[in-house]
Amino acid sequence: MSASSSADNELIQSRVEDRGEAGCVAYVTVNNPEKRNTLGMRGKQGIAETFTRLAKNDRIRVAVITGAGEKSFIAGADIAEMKDLDADHAAVEHGLTHVANESIRMFPVPVIARVNGWCLGFGMELAAACDMRVGADTCKFGMPEVRVGIPSGMEANLLPALIGWGKTCELVFTGDIIDADEAYRCGFLQKKVPYADLDTAVEAMVGSILKGGPRAIRLQKQLTRDWERMSISDGIAQGIRACIAARSTDEPRRMMEAFINRKRTKA
Repeated sequence: MSASSSADNELIQSRVEDRGEAGCVAYVTVNNPEKRNTLGMRGKQGIAETFTRLAKNDRIRVAVITGAGEKSFIAGADIAEMKDLDADHAAVEHGLTHVANESIRMFPVPVIARVNGWCLGFGMELAAACDMRVGADTCKFGMPEVRVGIPSGMEANLLPALIGWGKTCELVFTGDIIDADEAYRCGFLQKKVPYADLDTAVEAMVGSILKGGPRAIRLQKQLTRDWERMSISDGIAQGIRACIAARSTDEPRRMMEAFINRKRTKA
């Protein structure tokens, strides 16, 4: 097992861990702990640049994003930077929120949010843009934008599909903070564990993904994005096409053969 690391800027750090035949796992860290990992425009651009670069590595099987330190995932955008923006500069800032989140949604393999603390505003949007979310039981979540004079926009649009319209409206209209128990109950978190067990839970999810076929996982990631924009009937048809596309390599035959042989061995 080996690892390489790099940073697009000091606010975003990344590391690629080579696990031999299993492929590689990418780890991305938001590195602004003295400000609870809040990010301004430079940090958001750094996220987009990092995931765009990592997407070119065909050996990466899964990515994990988290915040530096023990207290915060991403506690939102940089309010001090946003405070005096005029309309033109606000368009750039909010556009970068989308660019950062879209780089995660379009990443060719699953992205797991390792939520280790405060997850507010932009942070909750970014976690929503990830495919799965594992959180410590000490985490706090919220969409407090209305309390600083702007609506929750951009990838807040993903929340209704994850937690329902009622819970989304509660969060974006009130700006109230919810705890990890509530985030898990409403479906935002897939896993909620004690902080001491956070890495173990994330690694278990990573390990499960690595058991899948590399090409199958990439086809599945694209298919989940297709499902979001398609009707049920179109999504079914797209699924058929994806299953057929999987046959362009011998991955299905090899993995099905291994499955059958394992069953025979157990018998």
